Amino acid sequence: MKNTPLILSIIALVGVITIGILQLTAGKGSETEAPAAEGTEIAAQKGAIVYFNLDRVLNEYDMANDLRTAVESKVQGIQQEVTRRGNRLQNDVNSFQEKVNKGLITRSTAEIQQQKLIEQQQQFQTYAQKKEQEIAEEQQVLMNQIGDAIKKFVDRYNEIHGYAMIIACQGDILPAPIVTADAALDITDDLLAGLNDEYVKTKAAEKQ
Repeated sequence: MKNTPLILSIIALVGVITIGILQLTAGKGSETEAPAAEGTEIAAQKGAIVYFNLDRVLNEYDMANDLRTAVESKVQGIQQEVTRRGNRLQNDVNSFQEKVNKGLITRSTAEIQQQKLIEQQQQFQTYAQKKEQEIAEEQQVLMNQIGDAIKKFVDRYNEIHGYAMIIACQGDILPAPIVTADAALDITDDLLAGLNDEYVKTKAAEKQ
């Protein structure tokens, strides 16, 4: 009685959940360089079109890093539980396979146990898919929270500076939508300073 496909499918299901945490942490390893030199003073006048490096903001914004750490902890907990259940099911399959190979159970008993294992596998599939969806939702909520905080700050920031347009730029080798521009129009450092200062004050207020 061959059950190798059953074992392989269980292992594959466990591996699917790891994708979530890998995707979540993949963006933390490197930071893109700012188009403007560090310490460049903003010389853009009211009514100008300015830009900021969104990759830098996502990597250097303290709130984003704190939220990312919290979500990673949740994802790791989910992954560990899925792996634990998957390993337990795999052990049951291995034990069953060994009994069948050694002729330690009758054909009728083997058929009953095999059917139970198939049902357990289906239950595990449902569970793993649910947890995979939870990881995706955690990631989406994370990005929504970060995006909302940045957007609200940029709106308030522009009420003070009165720029005609603020553009978010992403990418390193060929940043889009701005390939090259006057460094004086880069407001990344100023935005980051403001975002992190506001976040520090918000955290301090919450502790009071």
